Amino acid sequence: MAAKGFDMIVIGAGPGGYVAAIRGAQLGLNVAIVEREHLGGICLNWGCIPTKALLRSAEVFHLMHRAKEFGLSADKIGFDLDAVVARSRGVAKQLSGGIGHLMKKNKVTVFMGEATLPKPGVVSVKTDKGTEELTAKSIVLATGARARTLPGLEADGDLVWSYKHALVPKRMPKKLLVIGSGAIGIEFASFFNTLGADTTVVEVMDRVLPVEDAEISAFAKKQFVKQGMTILEKTTVKKLDRGTGKVVAHLEDAKGTTTAEFDTVISAVGIVGNVENLGLEALGVKIDRTHVVTDEYCRTGVAGLYAIGDIAGAPWLAHKASHEGVMVAELIAGQHPHPIKPGSIAGCTYCHPQVASVGMTEAKAKEAGHEVRVGRFPFVGNGKAIALGEPEGLVKTVFDAKTGELLGAHMVGAEVTEMIQGYVIGRTLETTEAELMETVFPHPTLSEMMHEAVLDAYGRALHF
Repeated sequence: MAAKGFDMIVIGAGPGGYVAAIRGAQLGLNVAIVEREHLGGICLNWGCIPTKALLRSAEVFHLMHRAKEFGLSADKIGFDLDAVVARSRGVAKQLSGGIGHLMKKNKVTVFMGEATLPKPGVVSVKTDKGTEELTAKSIVLATGARARTLPGLEADGDLVWSYKHALVPKRMPKKLLVIGSGAIGIEFASFFNTLGADTTVVEVMDRVLPVEDAEISAFAKKQFVKQGMTILEKTTVKKLDRGTGKVVAHLEDAKGTTTAEFDTVISAVGIVGNVENLGLEALGVKIDRTHVVTDEYCRTGVAGLYAIGDIAGAPWLAHKASHEGVMVAELIAGQHPHPIKPGSIAGCTYCHPQVASVGMTEAKAKEAGHEVRVGRFPFVGNGKAIALGEPEGLVKTVFDAKTGELLGAHMVGAEVTEMIQGYVIGRTLETTEAELMETVFPHPTLSEMMHEAVLDAYGRALHF
C-alpha cells in the first residue's frame, strides 16, 4: 500500500495538537492528525475541563450552605456523587465531540491509532484495521504527558488514586490524603474537602502551591486551613501500607517519621512526558528528563520535526500548548510568527479560593537583580467582592522601580483566574505602571482591584 502524503502531520490531538492542525489547515496545508485515545487529549477528557466541572459542583454546594447569608433558605442540602461525576463526564464528552466536528470542518484527516516515527518524514500508524504509512515534510509531536508515579506510591484505583481515578471516584473518601500541592493536587483536595472529606495535603516543599508568590501561598494556606484541611509542609510520604479499606502513610519531616491512617490517597506528584515508543532516540531527538528539548520555535534539531505542549517542557499548560500549535503551524506555512514568551503565560489554579499569576514573583524579581515596587489590594476593600460575599483575597503587583515595567502579578480569591488576563495583556504589550494607572476600570467590578494594586505600588491606592 502506498504511503499517504501530507504537508503536515500532528501526533496527538490534545489542545496543542488539534489547534496546530486547525491553524495549518486554515493556512492551506494538507494536514493529518494521529490520536491513540481521545480527540481533545487529556485536557478535554481527563484534565482541565472535567475537573472544572467537578469544582463547579463543589462551588454550588458550598454556596448552598451559605444561603442564609444571602437571605435565602435551602433545606436538606446534599449531593449525589455519581450525578456530579456524570455531569463532569458529559461536559468532557460534549467538548471532545466538538473537536471531531472541527477536524471535519477544516478538512483535517484523522487517524485513530498508535504512531511511531521509523525514519525522518515518515509516521507509521497502527490502527484497528492494520498499519498505515504517512509521509510529510513537517511533523509535530504533541503527545502530552501523564502522571508521575513514585515507587511505593503507585495508584491502584482502589485505595490509591491517580487524577483519572479521582475524576471518576467509586466512593466518597472519608479521610483523604493528597500527596502534592501543585495545581492538580490542591484542586482535588479542594473538591473533596468541600464535599466533606477530612482532607490532609502533604507537600515536600516549604509551602503549598510552591511555584506561586510566597505571600499568595501563605494566604491560600490560611484559607485552606480555615476550611478544615490539614496542611503538612516540608513533609515526605516515605511509604504506604495498604490494608483492607485503609492505607497507613509513613510521613517524614524534620522531626522524624509518624504514621497516619486514611481510606483514600490521591497521588499528584507531577508529570512525565509521553516520549516512549515513538522512535525519537533513533532519529536523534534530544530528550531531557522525559521532555523533548526544543528551541524557542519548538524545533527539535531534527529537520522538519517539532515538539509542542507538555512533551516540550514547562510551563505544562494547555493554553501554552495551543499557542505553540498556532506558532508552529504558521512557521511550517512559511509565515513569521513571534516565539512564545513563557514569562507572559498565566498560571491558574481552580481551588477555593482561586489562584492566578503571571510573570515573576517578588522573590524571583529580586533574585534577577530588579529593584522592585510592590502593590497590594485586599478583596475586603472592593465593593463587588463584598456584595458577592467573597471578601477573602488579595491582588499583588510587582514592578521594576526604575522602568515601571510590570514584572509580575499574583492573585488569590474569587474569579482571579478570569481577572489575570488583564495583566497578561499588559505584559504582552510591554505596558508600564503609567498606562495601567491611566486605564479606566469599570465599577463595580472585581477588576478594580487590579487598578488599585497598581496604584498601591506607587503609594496612590484610593480605597484602602
